[in-house]
Formats: sequence, structure tokens, C-alpha cells
Amino acid sequence: MSPVAKKNSRTTGLPQAQPEKRMELLFEIGCEEIPAGMVAKAAEDLKAYIEKLLTAESVGNGVTVETFGGPRRLTLWAQNLPRKQVDVVNEVTGPPKSVAYDSVGEPTRAAVSFAEKQGVALHEVFLVTTPKGEYLAAKQVKRGRTVEQILADILPRAVHDLAWPRSMTWTGLDGPRFIRPIRWILAVLDGKPLKLTCAGIVAGDTTRGHRFLGAQSIRVRTFAEYEKKLGANGVIVRPAERRAKIEKELAAQTKASGLRLHADPNLLDLVTYLNEFPTVIQGKFDPAFLSLPDEILITVMRDHQKYFALEKRGEELAPAFLAVINLAKDTKGLVRAGHERVLRARFADAQFFWAADQKCRLADYLPKLEKITYESRLGSYRDKVERIRATARWLMEQWFNLGMMQAHVADADRAAELAKCDLSTEMVREFTELQGIVGGLYARAQGEADDVADAIYDHYRPVGLDDPIPRNLIGCAVAMADKLDSIVGCFAVGLVPTGSSDPYALRRAALGVVKIILDKKLPLSLSSAVGAAAKALLTSPPKKGVTPKQEAQILDFILDRARYVFRERAGYGYDEVSAVFRAGADDLLDAEKRLAALRSIRKSKNFEPLAVSFKRIRKILEKSNVKSDGLAAQPELFESEAERELFTAGRAAAAKVQTEKRAGQYEQALERIAGLRKSIDRFFDEVMVMAENEAVRKNRLALLAELLREFTTVADFSEIGASE
Repeated sequence: MSPVAKKNSRTTGLPQAQPEKRMELLFEIGCEEIPAGMVAKAAEDLKAYIEKLLTAESVGNGVTVETFGGPRRLTLWAQNLPRKQVDVVNEVTGPPKSVAYDSVGEPTRAAVSFAEKQGVALHEVFLVTTPKGEYLAAKQVKRGRTVEQILADILPRAVHDLAWPRSMTWTGLDGPRFIRPIRWILAVLDGKPLKLTCAGIVAGDTTRGHRFLGAQSIRVRTFAEYEKKLGANGVIVRPAERRAKIEKELAAQTKASGLRLHADPNLLDLVTYLNEFPTVIQGKFDPAFLSLPDEILITVMRDHQKYFALEKRGEELAPAFLAVINLAKDTKGLVRAGHERVLRARFADAQFFWAADQKCRLADYLPKLEKITYESRLGSYRDKVERIRATARWLMEQWFNLGMMQAHVADADRAAELAKCDLSTEMVREFTELQGIVGGLYARAQGEADDVADAIYDHYRPVGLDDPIPRNLIGCAVAMADKLDSIVGCFAVGLVPTGSSDPYALRRAALGVVKIILDKKLPLSLSSAVGAAAKALLTSPPKKGVTPKQEAQILDFILDRARYVFRERAGYGYDEVSAVFRAGADDLLDAEKRLAALRSIRKSKNFEPLAVSFKRIRKILEKSNVKSDGLAAQPELFESEAERELFTAGRAAAAKVQTEKRAGQYEQALERIAGLRKSIDRFFDEVMVMAENEAVRKNRLALLAELLREFTTVADFSEIGASE
């Protein structure tokens, strides 16, 4: 195609009659057991990816896609698929009429060449009128692919591109990769097998039932038939139905035994994807094991055996459990007996570790931390303990100086000293989920103060935004010191989170710091806290320095998490958070108060017009390359009453705003700033800022700079967007 033809080509869709009948796709990836915690996300990702690919192929309109996951399969059900893509016509223009035809109207060599190039007969070309005149044109029809062709292309690609935390190969390193070896592929379109190959396996129209309860070859033609036949062969396809069955049987078992279920929604999610045909059975264990702390018993049952703990009416743990088995029934009780035998052995191990560990004081484990590496460049956990102690003491001193009488520095130091000692115990080596908890339990059993024991127990909290914070101020200090040390240390050695990579969970640590400050209402300078953690890193092994640039990056990293909390959890607008944070957010409690004040007055009549004016002021200053710091207007250079009025009103308001800010009266301060609207509007209506006289111009810019400087310390109005 000539350059001229390319420039003038147009694409249009041919109107086509839609087929009366649309098509159904049933697609299943059958494999070895997928880790239960990964199934739900994989099903969601598969759905999103297929929808994206169908849309890209222009066949996604009106199509509904559902996915279901189980331990041995990911199932995709798509309805209302068209039979083929719509044909597309490209109208391509070629040479102008004057070149395509000679003086007597006969086609020239240019016209013949154009027709040949477009693959059409000469009589099929035609003239079109464009703004530049008449040109020769031809139509090229790109026939749409059938949906069979499209699916044969995109389904294997979706399986290949499905993201997993880790993958396996089972035919060699150059072979296909998936979370587990793929054993069969089911692909049926409109009742007929779809021809495709995925991960080296030719797709067919057969699936497999439950590993023990069903047939190993089941032919299906539709999703309805698939669901019905698998149900008869020990597989409940829909996770929601499996979950409902589990919940119903859990309720029936607890009612029959007169006990209560120890609530555990995460475990319920897990067993839903751990079983294809879940059935709940009840087992018992020796009441003598109840001498162990409940936390240990529940952790063993939940994390190691996937059992639900049961409680008596007074919330006291009962010597019984509920297990979800992947079978239809346990008539002879053989499965129950097996579960009881395994649990007895696990509890016996825990009982042995509990007794063995307590032959030593918790502090005696401290030297052993020297052999446990935290990070190769940041030293051992023994080194980390010393840094945590220094930062925890600093935090408690700050709060004590602010009049918080519960800020006991010595207790915080003791809790920080013992917080990581349980990492060397046999109990935590065997049951890693209990780190911190075991330390708190051992500390209490060995006579440490309750506040110290609670602080050790809680110092990993909060793990997430829905997790509770430490119960007391000592625990908050130790938890924050631990998290700050992790963030500062990792940034110092270049372990900055990127994308989804965050091996030391620094984002979670930063969120924890923010949540503790806000939930506990702790006054604190974040920059000073980062500086204290940096000082601890410099004065304690490995004595690594943190540059000012790195400290600034760390502070921005924590503030990014704070922005998220205020926006997504507290519900503040994006522009509200930006306005307050631009005015400074080193003290998150103070920032929270300013946010509340900003939201309160946002609907006032003067607010948004003033915000527009402040945007204008900022743009003028930026365009003029004027910095607001240190500039002050000179009244003797004013030429108009509007200038004098704004200067006088601004100075008067600034003095009162400063007083109100010191008193924490942010709503009053913002209302007073909003009251300047009339003077600012008059200034812009009557005054030309960029006057020809250089002295006058600079003085007017100084006046605007002074306004911006004085009145953006509560919230920067220029960040506020207009209401919809």
C-alpha cells in the first residue's frame, strides 16, 4: 500500500445477522491436588484472563464467564459465545482519479497496480470523494475467525500464563509449567469436543470423578451434565455449595454435642477448597492435654491438622474437634480413629516441647539468637534485638515526656529483650506459627510482669489491617520498634519492595506502624521515629549508616501506607488526603484531625471557589518560578485597593489561624481561611499580577506566595478537586 493509501484507509464493520443460537463452552484443567490456599485466586485469575482475551478478539460482548475451583480441577463455563467474529471491511484508498485514469477515462497502469496489490479485479475498484478530491478505492474483507479457532488459540495461552506463587515441571525443565502436573484437559464447545492441545495433553470430552468415590472417565457434553455427573461421582463442583454443606454439618455436629465452634473463617475457606466432597466428623482427644495453653492446642488443630476446635459454653476448650474429610461417610469410624491418633501424637510433641523449653529461663535463649540470621547484611536476631531495645526505649521516653504515665521505659526494654527469644525454642521450631505467642506464654509462666508478657505475646501484631493491635503501650512500643527496624534496615541495604516482591513484608510492617499509631492515638513524629531506628542501626551491629535520602524514602514509604489507610479504610477522598499530606503528615494523629476538619467544611459555600483560587495562585507562582519561602509583600508598592485589602485581610487571618492551629482548632482555622474568598476574588478581578513594572510584579507575586505559605499548613486547598 502506498503512503497515501495508508493514510486514507478506513475500517468499518460489516453489518451481519447475528446467529440465533449462541454457544456454550465447558473447559476444565485436571491436575494433581492444588494447594487449597491458591485455588480461589487461580479461579478468579482464569476468569479475568479469559474475559480479557475474548474481549480482545471481539467475541466477548454478551458472554458470561464463570469459574469454579477444587483441589484437582479448575473449571471454566462460558455462555452466550458467538459462532464467529464479525467480518471487518477495510476501505483502502489509492491513487487520485487524475492518476488512476487517463484523459479518455481508461484505467492507467497505476490503477491496475493498485487493484493487483489489493487482490481485487479491476472492475471491483471504485472512486470515493475525500476532502482532497476523488481517489481510487477498494474494499478488503477480513473474514472473522470462528470461535473454535479463537478458543483453540486462547485457552492454552490462558493455562500457560496463569500466575502461581510457584510452579512445577513434570516432563523436564523445557516442558510445561503449572502449579501441579496436569493430567487431563476437558474442552467441549456446544456439545462437541474442542480440538486443542494444552501442556502437551490433547483435550477431550471426558473428565474424572473423585479420586476414591468416582469413575476415572466420565463423558460430558454440557455444563449441566458435567455438574450432575460429577455430583454423582463424588465431586461438588461449586465451592459455594461445598462451603454450605460444611457449615450445615458443623452446625449439626455442635448442636448434637452441646458444644460451640471456635470461630475460624480462614479455616472454613481453606477446607472448602481442600475437599471435593466434604463431610464433617467429630473426634475426641485426651482431656489431659488441656493442661497446655489453648493457643497451642488450637494452633496444632488448625494449622497442622485443619481441624476446628470446640468450646464449652464458658468458652473453655473442650477435648473434642471437628474434621472435614474428603469422603461421603465414615460408617465404621476408621477415619475418625486415624485423625484422633495423629492428633494425639501432635499434642504429645507439643507437651514435650512445653516441658523441655521451660527447663531454661526465656532470657537464657538470648545468646542462641546469635546463630539465627535475620538478613546476611543486617546480622543475627541477637543484633536485631539490641536495635529493637534502643528504639523501644526511645519511643517510651517520647510518650512519657508527653505525660503518658503508662510509658514504662524499663518494662519496654525488658519486653524487647525477650521478644525474639522463643525463636530458639523447640516449640517454635516445630510450630513456627506460634512465634511471639510462645514467648508471651513462657514469660507469663516464668513470672515476668503481665504487661511484659502481653507485650511479647502481641509484638507481631497487627499482621493485617483487620488484626488487633497490641493490648498495652509496652506492646505497641516493641511492635513498632520491631517493624521500624525491619523497614529501616532493609532500605539501608537496598531491599526495597518492588512490584509484588516484598520478601521481608515491609509493606505489612509499615501498615502495622500506621495502624498502631491511629488505633492507639499515639502522638509521634514519624521522621523522628525513623531517625531513632536509623541511629540504632548505626550504633548497634552491623553499624550500618542510613543516608538522608534513604530516610526520606523510608518516610515516604510509610506515608504511602498511611494514605491508603485514610482513603480505603477511613473513607477520605483522594484529594482530601493529598491536600492534608501536602501540608505535612509527620504526626498522623494531627493529620487525622486536619482531615476531619477538611471534610467538615468542604461543603461550605466558600470552600471550593477558594480551592480554585489557590490552584490559580500555585500555577502562577510555578510558572513564574517563584518560591514561597521567605517572600514578604511590601505595602508601599501596592497600587490598588484590592491589593491592600487582600494584604490586610491575609495578615489578620494568618495571626488568628496560627493561634487556632496551636490549639488544634483546625475546623475554625479552615473556616477562617475560607473567609478570605471575597478578598481573593476581588484581587483576581481587579489586579493584573504580571504587571509591566518589575517591582510591582514581584511584589504581587510575593503577596500570593505569602498567602500560599501561610494558608497551606493545615491543608493545601490547591489539591482539592471540584465536586461532581
